[in-house]
Amino acid sequence: MNSDLKKDFRNVHMRSDEVKTGYKRAPNRALLRSLGVTDREMELPFIGIANAYNTIVPGHIHLRQLAEKVREGITAAGGVPFEFGVIGICDGIAMGHEGMRYSLPSRENIADSIELMAQAHRFDGLVCIGTCDKIVPGMLMAAARTDIPSIVLTGGPMLSGFQDGKDLSLIEIFEGVGKVAAGTMSEPALCELERCAMPGCGSCQGLYTANTMACMTEAMGMSLPGCAAIPAVDAAKLRIARETGEAILPLVKKGITPRKIITRKSLRNAIRVDMALGGSTNTVLHLMALAMEADISLTLEDFSSLAGQIPHICYMQPSGPHSMQTLHRAGGIPAVLKRLEKFLDDSPTVSGKKILQVAKAAQIRNDEVIRTLKNPINREGGLKILSGTLAPDGAVVKSAAVPKDMWKHKGPARVFDGEDAAMKAILARKIREGDVVIIRYEGPRGGPGMAEMLSPTSALMGFGYKKVVLLTDGRFSGGTRGPCIGHIAPEAAVGGPIAIVREGDIIEVDLFKRRLDLLLPKKEIDMRKKSWKPPHRTLTGVLARYASTVGQANLGAIQR
Repeated sequence: MNSDLKKDFRNVHMRSDEVKTGYKRAPNRALLRSLGVTDREMELPFIGIANAYNTIVPGHIHLRQLAEKVREGITAAGGVPFEFGVIGICDGIAMGHEGMRYSLPSRENIADSIELMAQAHRFDGLVCIGTCDKIVPGMLMAAARTDIPSIVLTGGPMLSGFQDGKDLSLIEIFEGVGKVAAGTMSEPALCELERCAMPGCGSCQGLYTANTMACMTEAMGMSLPGCAAIPAVDAAKLRIARETGEAILPLVKKGITPRKIITRKSLRNAIRVDMALGGSTNTVLHLMALAMEADISLTLEDFSSLAGQIPHICYMQPSGPHSMQTLHRAGGIPAVLKRLEKFLDDSPTVSGKKILQVAKAAQIRNDEVIRTLKNPINREGGLKILSGTLAPDGAVVKSAAVPKDMWKHKGPARVFDGEDAAMKAILARKIREGDVVIIRYEGPRGGPGMAEMLSPTSALMGFGYKKVVLLTDGRFSGGTRGPCIGHIAPEAAVGGPIAIVREGDIIEVDLFKRRLDLLLPKKEIDMRKKSWKPPHRTLTGVLARYASTVGQANLGAIQR
């Protein structure tokens, strides 16, 4: 068997030969031998394993076990595995305080660190293991940037919590904060809820950003079929981890690199699945950034046009009742692909199968979870791109999570320079039904870091507001529901129209027409722009570097 493995890769160009072949590389080989690398292994492909395991992120605490199965698979298929660490931030733990400013910048750090390791050590292939919000996008960006054979293993969702006959997720806790502030829930009851909601490892249970990006990764063909929805604690996750390790070697042998899989067609397939699921608004940010890394032309118009074609067919948490575990039991992403088969562009996947082969082979096990095209939740996709005088370069809303009676709204602006000020006003019950709450200077540059606004949106829900809209140049957690519009571009910090809104100005939102407008005469808008001055904020370290190099949200908020 060993000689057969050598023959398999005898005529394959291996980048790792640059560190292990020829007499000039004797010092390099000496270091490799100190790791225990044998003569036989010197002739085989070197595979890097980028593992975001740590003990602070619930979605990552089990990744060490998955990495062991990946290592087994790589070795069995004829490769030599080398594992290295990647950072990971838990958005839930970072939420609602200064720590959230560091989450989005970590995406670029992850991409950079994987590039540094892969290029310095000349790996022949990469297996990226991650689960949560910025980690998987950063890994995909690194794969596209380095363009060496790569495959992604996502760690899987957490099982649902349970209390009094009801499934729970993290969002019930965030919204419980608002209920305590409103006096409709006691602190002991909230404490009991928090003990029941999160039963173990895995990404948060609903279609929040982590799970949405896992679904996008599978839909674009960068992870094995079925990977996204398998729960973290299911033995099937161990099996697919082993298979992922095995699957990287054929990619190396055939020279199939990420840019042959991540194409305009495959990204548009991912967007189609996103629209069918009603996923997180953050997917717009991350898919745009990935397209930039892969030199693919992708714009907000792609999201907007596909939203008009693809029905919303999966009623997932937080807007609906179904968890990721429920989606897995219904057939997972392959079943969603089968439902969308007539809309898909055929494209390759890391499994060796094309996406339409995956779709045709799938089984749909529950028509209520994955509805038919004739029986959708909404006739259009779950995300909408808005534009108008308040958002000339676009804004994003999870329309799947907005009640239909709030698709059109006109109300007075309540303006807050930053999340903290808005949160204080919400908890003090200073917001009235009909208000349009604006949280600005939270964009990529102004925050900096484009913080998520899950705390204020959840507090509004917890208080029971039905007619309040929230707008921001920051972004929202995938757990946000209700009339919440983010990614407003240009952001306030660069002088976008959101910067010149004043208390009481009338804002009009129309999701039917995909409009977001500041109802002021152009002359007044121009006059205010002339008198506007950017606020000064002293920054140091990572945030200072990030603010000086980051682009706008409509282009993926990537660093230049």
